[in-house]
Amino acid sequence: MSDRRMRSAGITLGLTALVAASLTGCSNDDEDQPDYAAICVDPQTEQRTDDSNCKDEREYHGSGAGFFWFYMATRGGAFVPPIGGRYNAGSGTYTIPRTGTAGSGSPTIKRGGLNPGGGDIGTITRGGFGKSGKGSSGG
Repeated sequence: MSDRRMRSAGITLGLTALVAASLTGCSNDDEDQPDYAAICVDPQTEQRTDDSNCKDEREYHGSGAGFFWFYMATRGGAFVPPIGGRYNAGSGTYTIPRTGTAGSGSPTIKRGGLNPGGGDIGTITRGGFGKSGKGSSGG
């Protein structure tokens, strides 16, 4: 491959990354923040796993094995554990929330895409990849 082609491919890749980053948004306004954000977990071990393990929106009801989405309110100051870290089961729910954190209307939910290294859940924004629409209707 020639240097010219490699340089062109590098520029294209760089521009693609820049456009993707701009699509995720950077606003931290309450209006742009979803009501709930979800991490993929293994309830048996109480550990966070990679988002790719949660292939659908199945709800965990206290039995069975597998990986499930664990929903946490984004305005509660919850801590998101790193992948492989333990999460606090009291800081969220395994079932899809049916109301917004303000208590009215259907919630907005962001499944996945949270920092794999963990951190404050309040730093996420709505938009980008992994965002779903209202309630359990999906993306």
